[in-house]
Amino acid sequence: MGSVIGIGACVMDTLFSIPYYPPEDTKLRALSSKQAGGGPAATGIVAAAKLGVSTAFMGNLSADSVGDFLVKDFEKYGVDTSYIKRLDGYRAFTSVIWLAKDSRTCVFDKGDLPPFRLSERDERAIASASLLMVDGNDMEAALEASRIARENNVPVLYDCGGLYEGVERLLALTDIMIPSQEFALGHTGKSDPEDAARELYERYSPKIVVVTQGKRGGFLYDGKTVTYYPIYPAEVVDSNGSGDVFHGAFAAGIIRGYDFEKCCHFASAVSALKCMGIGARESVPDFETVKTYMKENGYEL
Repeated sequence: MGSVIGIGACVMDTLFSIPYYPPEDTKLRALSSKQAGGGPAATGIVAAAKLGVSTAFMGNLSADSVGDFLVKDFEKYGVDTSYIKRLDGYRAFTSVIWLAKDSRTCVFDKGDLPPFRLSERDERAIASASLLMVDGNDMEAALEASRIARENNVPVLYDCGGLYEGVERLLALTDIMIPSQEFALGHTGKSDPEDAARELYERYSPKIVVVTQGKRGGFLYDGKTVTYYPIYPAEVVDSNGSGDVFHGAFAAGIIRGYDFEKCCHFASAVSALKCMGIGARESVPDFETVKTYMKENGYEL
């Protein structure tokens, strides 16, 4: 059984590297193209697996070539796929992503898969896991899983990216809350990120709030102190999925016994290394590579 279980979006991305963002109604030859697995929780689970943590993904996938690709992609990285339900006659979540020098443009189709329902086997697995990771997709399943996790002292890490309807119900069940700055400001109505973090902490009582701020790094708030963490140096070629990888690396840090501040540094370093290769999953480094890279940049794990 996986130490970390993920529930949320699982997406087949088609990545096009392009020399520049094209004007409307023109043609442009791509520099390269490839298919890759994506989705916040799904990619986070892969990142944790590549960092040496046992993981599993729960959710519905289509019983077609897209579903085949996504299952094989999980298996390639050692993720347990036995909790995935394959369904005939449905379309999975897919996207096309343009990667230009200074921009990322995504067009997606959420497909028509029905909501995921937890089985008794799924419930037992969640109750015995070390950590549950959710992203707000498949909301009802995420809520049920989070309640089971809470009842069994399993910490819930929420990758807060989308301002989905009813998101406050999931926030109330979250132990490790990691919102983007955009989410934090949008959900609280605050204009200052630190004020937004304080509001999230006071309103929902998680153990920690970690606000990610992209190229500026981010900060954590523990109810008393705001502590900033840096970005690590990287020659960026593909930032797509860097936030998803951050969350997965943070989860791996928790499983390794790191405190929250060390988890932030670890996750920031993993995310930076990922950005130096194309593909959110395949570019995630192994643990020893991260350890060496962090030491070279003045931080000892």
